[in-house]
Amino acid sequence: MKKILVTGAVGFIGSTLSHRLLDRGDSVVGLDDLNDYYDPRLKEARLKRLQDKAGFEFVKEDIANRDAIADLFNGTQYDVVVNLAAQAGVRYSIENPHAYIDANIVGFCNILEGCRHNSVKHLVYASSSSVYGSNTKLPFSESDNIDHPVSLYAASKKANELMAHTYSHLYDLPTTGLRFFTVYGPWGRPDMALFLFTKAILAGEPINVFNNGEMIRDFTYVDDIVEGVVRVVDQAAVADPKWDGNNPDPATSAAPYRVYNIGNSSPQNLMRYIEVLEENLGKTAVKNFMPMQPGDVQATQADTNRLSSDTGYKPDTTIETGISRFVEWYREYY
Repeated sequence: MKKILVTGAVGFIGSTLSHRLLDRGDSVVGLDDLNDYYDPRLKEARLKRLQDKAGFEFVKEDIANRDAIADLFNGTQYDVVVNLAAQAGVRYSIENPHAYIDANIVGFCNILEGCRHNSVKHLVYASSSSVYGSNTKLPFSESDNIDHPVSLYAASKKANELMAHTYSHLYDLPTTGLRFFTVYGPWGRPDMALFLFTKAILAGEPINVFNNGEMIRDFTYVDDIVEGVVRVVDQAAVADPKWDGNNPDPATSAAPYRVYNIGNSSPQNLMRYIEVLEENLGKTAVKNFMPMQPGDVQATQADTNRLSSDTGYKPDTTIETGISRFVEWYREYY
């Protein structure tokens, strides 16, 4: 049994992960600021489900609050910290850049400092497939150069990886970054495509289809993401004895540092994704075709060979199964 701090514990992935950890017997302290980036009622419903379980303790706080986070770490010894608290959303980063600096940079520094000063054995944190930016060679590999982000959100996630490496190098803190690929499923975020499409289709309203539908995404079911996180939680990063500074691999290091993709490795065209949703809803969407939006990329695909090799796990839930489960949850919840 581990004592695990999960930040962003009332978020989409954070709440699903917290349930999984509690179900296997871990003790979870869940931190979240319950902000109003999207409907707080959904967050409160997720929180209530967690509070009904033994072994869960909730702390309402913002990771950008330096003193409060220091107190949180000083008051409890955590075996592992999973940092999922962040300002999410590519398009919102264009409207409100300061929110990303506060949560994703300042907040992450506070988490790193807490881990450093309190002997945390492993920090696992959410990165994003967005870090691949302008890259077009598919599938995306952790060894690829990621120097060309196309949104501040992506830049903040790359910064997290760089900051984590620095702490791994300077303080021997094991850190593992996880690049999530387009996560979807029950209890999802209302600002994400599947949620927006479902709500609009059921209401008979048009859906916005960007880049005229010519988008390819490595859609990854939330339970697959969480299983990958759990596998990594149980396997603290170690120094790579083969790492070579003359030919540096961005995914590993001479320090206890790792980066992994977690994706389905089965990219789907956006129009097929919509088609499967229409089949599950029994309604055809009215489609409003639009140009590519600033900060978006045309295609993503994860190379998950490292994750599979190191943890023995590879995500494999199809969109047919995953969307069906989401629609079932959506109808029941709403």
